[in-house]
Amino acid sequence: MNKQVWILSLCQALLTTGNIVLISVTALIGQSLAPMPSLVTLPVAIQFIGMMCATIPASLIMARIGRKRGFTLGNMIGIAGAVCCIYALWLANFYLFSVGTFLLGIGIGFGTLYRFAAMELCDAKYHSRAISISMAGGVLAAILGPFLAVQSREWLSSDLSFIGPFIGVLLLYVLSLCLLQVVALPVEYHQTATKKGRRLTELLTQSNYLLAVASGAVAYSVMILLMTVTPLAMMGCGYSFEQSTQVIQWHVLGMFVPSFFTGHLIDRIGAKNTILLGAVFMLMCCIVNLTGTTLIQFNIALILLGVGWNFMFIAATRFLTMTYQPEDKPKAQACNEFVVFSSVTIASLLAGWLNTTIGWYQLNLVTIPFMLVIIAALFIFKPQLKPSLQHK
Repeated sequence: MNKQVWILSLCQALLTTGNIVLISVTALIGQSLAPMPSLVTLPVAIQFIGMMCATIPASLIMARIGRKRGFTLGNMIGIAGAVCCIYALWLANFYLFSVGTFLLGIGIGFGTLYRFAAMELCDAKYHSRAISISMAGGVLAAILGPFLAVQSREWLSSDLSFIGPFIGVLLLYVLSLCLLQVVALPVEYHQTATKKGRRLTELLTQSNYLLAVASGAVAYSVMILLMTVTPLAMMGCGYSFEQSTQVIQWHVLGMFVPSFFTGHLIDRIGAKNTILLGAVFMLMCCIVNLTGTTLIQFNIALILLGVGWNFMFIAATRFLTMTYQPEDKPKAQACNEFVVFSSVTIASLLAGWLNTTIGWYQLNLVTIPFMLVIIAALFIFKPQLKPSLQHK
């Protein structure tokens, strides 16, 4: 495998580590700075909105200036966001802090395209493994993120303890920016992406393109919904914060450890069958959640959820790349990222409200039809890919 793919995987890992740090401390910061209780989670929501807003412009910008310059721009915006957050925390300014998380969200939005760039660095026969390897950096993030979130709070005095994690995020973005400068990203993307491709409406009439987008969106939104609510459900069952944190850590490992072999699995059984397998794992997660609330059941369910997300999301990405021509990349990828991360944003915003209004049991029941629709679609829609697209 091209060593450049591993460097991109490390860049992805640094970005994911920073995101885990953000998730770990942002809500706590909102709790201490928000002028009213209803605004406590605003910085978290603003971060997701920034990520969602960046998805379409990021792909189109890269079509004009190339992947390397595009990722560099995204990193610089992320650096600006981290600096803004540090300054806002120094001033104890809640709204300026929210501006900083918005900029960090934009930086993360640019980084969601790393998996496509990894695929473009190698021959067609290695595309599935390249996407998978680019996501494998999440294993490092799962270990480093919580550690950095805890340790960095001790870098400064107790009054400024929340500034430490954002200094850590700043350093991660700077390191990622340096690594990007040594990656030899191909110029072919810029050359082909600037050619006039099909209209987006034409892409949206292609059943396999819609299936790939829907699979990624359902996988990510269901995963975020159940992952976000699980600690609340565990708290309601009397479990400690440490126990719920351990469950989430196992879940994150379940999300990324399979990346070391998911690419091989896709090559062996195909992208659509891998999506199907992932959907079955996520269904099993819901079934386990519905059968009881013991600690071992929470652990098993969240591991199944993580592995299912990995199979579905990576395979959906690979399947997506087989549904368009090179000149269609900017529109096809931008539309996919916008739909997927809009769904993630909505799911994250609805998670707490759904848990409060309908409860843990019904919440799991609500997610099942989404998985069944994807499974049914995988059987109904047969591959309709042109031979020329199979190797793009």
